[in-house]
Amino acid sequence: MAQQEATQGLLPVVPFLKMPEGGAPYLEGQRCKKCKAIFLGERSVCSSCGARDQIEAIHLSNKGELYVYSIVHRSFPGIEVPYVSAVVNLDGGGTVKGNLINVEPEPEKIKFGMPIEVIYKTAPRKDAEGNEYLTYYFQPAKG
Repeated sequence: MAQQEATQGLLPVVPFLKMPEGGAPYLEGQRCKKCKAIFLGERSVCSSCGARDQIEAIHLSNKGELYVYSIVHRSFPGIEVPYVSAVVNLDGGGTVKGNLINVEPEPEKIKFGMPIEVIYKTAPRKDAEGNEYLTYYFQPAKG
């Protein structure tokens, strides 16, 4: 599913994945107005400086760089391995964990600091009630 395709009928896989009607999906961060620290997940107190009620919602960038990764060879039944679990530092702030796709799961193909982009796709499985979800992945940045 391309980023521009409709997300109608899909649920966000995590609360910080936002799906505005008629707009492109995005990851939402929470930024402290006092110290500018950025977090995922809603909060009323900054865990960096302790400021109360100084948090604002922001759109996180869809660009960033690979901070760290792990190639997973053993997982839950039904999950294809190997896959690349990654932590990405997004441009402008925010650190997010997810899977790195569209790259071979070989250490020589993956470089720390490599530019990445966030993409959005329908999750590969439905839940027990048959709901479909929109999820996000990282991939090497093009160009």
